[in-house]
Amino acid sequence: MKCPFCGHTEDRVVDSRVGRDGEFIRRRRECLRCRRRYTTYEHIENVPLYVVKRDGTREEFDRNKLGAALHKACAKRQVGVNQIDDIVSDIEARLHERSDKEIPSHDVGEMVMEHLKRLDQVAYVRFASVYRQFEDVSQFSDAVNQLKGLLKEDKSKPPAPKPRALIKTK
Repeated sequence: MKCPFCGHTEDRVVDSRVGRDGEFIRRRRECLRCRRRYTTYEHIENVPLYVVKRDGTREEFDRNKLGAALHKACAKRQVGVNQIDDIVSDIEARLHERSDKEIPSHDVGEMVMEHLKRLDQVAYVRFASVYRQFEDVSQFSDAVNQLKGLLKEDKSKPPAPKPRALIKTK
């Protein structure tokens, strides 16, 4: 690291601390020539994600845009802002875990649909109508019927067994 005072490139690390949930490391350094101390920060370099639209154009992933779409779908529903933020954070994290940094918009839409299907059925149909570009009422009814079928499948499955206690009680 180059000393900001004398330009010497040799130093020693005096102190290191992890900052804000591991997002960066703060290091106190001492120049071996002038003995002055200075602070450096190490951040993970974020490789930007790009969403490939239906028409082939690329646009940088914008979590605010995703949040706005979810807010529209969930308008006037019993869905909290924190729930929407959790969905956006989960989708963003899943996208960052992928090896490819150009994600088809179809993949992002399917992730949103997966979350909304579990969260709120009306929001699911609202989002599906825009995402899948519904053009007539039959497409709405198809989406609702598909959702009803999924709900029936969930009810027909036996309930998951309750976890056993690890400590025996008398």
